[in-house]
Amino acid sequence: MNYLNMSDKELTPVVIELNTLLADYHVYYQKLRSFHWNILGKNFFDLHNKFEELYTTAQTKIDEIAERILTLKYHPISKMSDYLEMSSIEESSPLLTDSEMVEILINDHKLLLAQMKLVIDHANKAGDEGTIDLIGAYIRELEKSSWMLNAWSTKTTAQLNNSMVKS
Repeated sequence: MNYLNMSDKELTPVVIELNTLLADYHVYYQKLRSFHWNILGKNFFDLHNKFEELYTTAQTKIDEIAERILTLKYHPISKMSDYLEMSSIEESSPLLTDSEMVEILINDHKLLLAQMKLVIDHANKAGDEGTIDLIGAYIRELEKSSWMLNAWSTKTTAQLNNSMVKS
């Protein structure tokens, strides 16, 4: 029974990109756990809690991405070796400063957002509104988390762009 009204030919590129996103999220999740466990210094309480919030959110997304792949009638990848091979996100040392950890996570967010955009592009071509809706929400959430991490790492004298200023 084809309850999706989409062909395998249209969905295969979507599933390939979703599996890549799944791999990215697994490596990102483990990195967040490591940072959560290994954070030291005056920002311990803030970042320990923030990293836990981020890995809890990542864990939910991992499950939702895998279930979306299953909904599309494919198997999600599920081996750690496949995640490490496919992911554009790399493992990190736990022996980093708080600033280094945040900088790495902001960079990982860029990689995740780029992968999400690939998923959206392929889902658009396939007419896969379910995937577009799921990943669109992820993009909005991750952009907000990126803004917050960037704000944490920005000097207090920095200024935002002013849209009210005329050129």
